[in-house]
Amino acid sequence: MVMARKGVLSVIQKLGSATKLGWHRFGEQKCRALSNHHRGLHVSTAIQIFGRKSDCQQFGRLYTTEKKTSSPEILSKLFPQTAANVDEETERERKRKEEEEAKENEKAWKRMKIGFAVFGGSGIALAIWAVYEFGKPEVDAEGQVIEDEFSKSPVIQQYIQRMWKSMNYYQKMIQEPSRDKLLPDPLKHPYIQPPYTLVLEMKDVLVHPDWTYQTGWRFKKRPGVDHFLQECAKNFEIVVFTAEQGMTVFPILDALDPNGYIMYRLVRDATHFVDGHHVKNLDNLNRDLRKVIVVDWDQNATKLHPDNTFNIARWLGNDDDSQLLDLISFLKTLASAEVEDVRDVLHYYRQFDDPIAQFRENQRLLLEQMQEKEREELTKSKPIVKKWTPSFLGRSS
Repeated sequence: MVMARKGVLSVIQKLGSATKLGWHRFGEQKCRALSNHHRGLHVSTAIQIFGRKSDCQQFGRLYTTEKKTSSPEILSKLFPQTAANVDEETERERKRKEEEEAKENEKAWKRMKIGFAVFGGSGIALAIWAVYEFGKPEVDAEGQVIEDEFSKSPVIQQYIQRMWKSMNYYQKMIQEPSRDKLLPDPLKHPYIQPPYTLVLEMKDVLVHPDWTYQTGWRFKKRPGVDHFLQECAKNFEIVVFTAEQGMTVFPILDALDPNGYIMYRLVRDATHFVDGHHVKNLDNLNRDLRKVIVVDWDQNATKLHPDNTFNIARWLGNDDDSQLLDLISFLKTLASAEVEDVRDVLHYYRQFDDPIAQFRENQRLLLEQMQEKEREELTKSKPIVKKWTPSFLGRSS
């Protein structure tokens, strides 16, 4: 009988525990549902509805006004072993990245050292080749060594001195003109040598280079250039002197001057290379500098002989340009005046920013002076006519 009672009590206790657990789970589900549909509901309201604070602990944690705790902190509080594992994993990841960076830096340093070694070895090999190639003695047609001023020196010194001499030669070849006399001697009788020499720049004086994606490089002819060459050829020996390459200059001048008004053409190899600029040295021109006029827009190109230069504005391809026509008037005036030394005239015009405009102004003033002089002469001649007219007609005054 007693055993039967104990069995009944145990069954009742199990049923009560199961009921309590089920009711607790049911309360939690209700709290979650309430939190989803009533976000603004206070925790105390839920407690009043469900009657138990323990059933709504999760609800209160969701809607507390305190600062939320991050997930790692929650995990560390609930599962200390999990937090320790996360820290260890983070530390291992950091160490792994540091090891990878160290390996990459080591590889980069090795590559840099290899590069320096390659460049250094190449430089040494190139230096040895240059010493041998430029320092070896010359040989004749039979292969015999030709003695020079370095033949009595030690072998290594011979090669170094010959190499240095060769380098100076090539440097001189680049910086100085290819020949001492750029033009042939003036023409002798019975040929006619023009009294003056006119040296013209080609680029932006006679033509202007223009480049587009569709056409590439083209050269535009300056307005009035044909008339300019024709008129100047009457009194001047025309020479084109430019720093452009010959392979560019010669075809352009062939098309620009079919009548052959340009007597000589000088290109880059006839210039001096000074301070990064190709300079036209008129001392090698083989002409009397008192009779030489240089027309250019670049003062650096003529800085060795500024008194022989007549600077004009650089032409940039505009079609309304008329400088060449004004330049014809200036040159014809200079030639007709038979100036003995053109440098005096050119030196005067150097002080003006626009010599062409100043020349036009001087011409205007000269014309006014001539007109005024003619009026004075006419005024002086009129009384003489009146005085002699009565006697010529047989009348007495």
